[in-house]
Amino acid sequence: MKAAIVIARILSTLFRPTYYPLMSFVILFTLTYMTMLPWVYKLWVLGIVYVFTIALPSIGIYFYRTMKGWSALELRHQHKRLVPYAINILCYLCCLYVMEALHLPSFMGGIIVVSLLIQCICTLITIYWKISMHSAGAGGIIGALVAYAAIFGFNPVWWLCGAILLAGLVMTSRMLLRQHTLWQVLGGALIGVICGYAGIILK
Repeated sequence: MKAAIVIARILSTLFRPTYYPLMSFVILFTLTYMTMLPWVYKLWVLGIVYVFTIALPSIGIYFYRTMKGWSALELRHQHKRLVPYAINILCYLCCLYVMEALHLPSFMGGIIVVSLLIQCICTLITIYWKISMHSAGAGGIIGALVAYAAIFGFNPVWWLCGAILLAGLVMTSRMLLRQHTLWQVLGGALIGVICGYAGIILK
């Protein structure tokens, strides 16, 4: 049981919702035809994504938490998450604006749109009911894969198998750590799948 808890903690740390956009771009640049792009271009895009989806939100939330005198654990309380979510959303909007201003391909911006949709919907739901953002992020990858398969015309079966397995592991880890119930992780995953598909197709 202890080993299961340790693995669950590792999975929860590695697959935090914050990391999904950067992870998606790494996959895009290493496992698709986009490997042909120059390394300078890929690192430049990854740098933009890292700054706006990980670095700036982390700094903003740290200063907010410090100003309130809260520890990192206190942000687990549902009513204390709204402002950190708002900081994340603002940083993601800035990222989307920069990407649009630089005329990056729309399917790249779609990844940020998916993350924004997931965060906005989950933030609204959080006001009334706790939901798993980890599961929503994992579900977003599944939905985005289906959308990319429709756009680029490739067979996503093996990719989907991996994404579904990953989502199952992440959802299980959240329940093992007693952070969420079964319905909370299922609800998060469903929202993620819908947002993942819609965000890519509509972009």
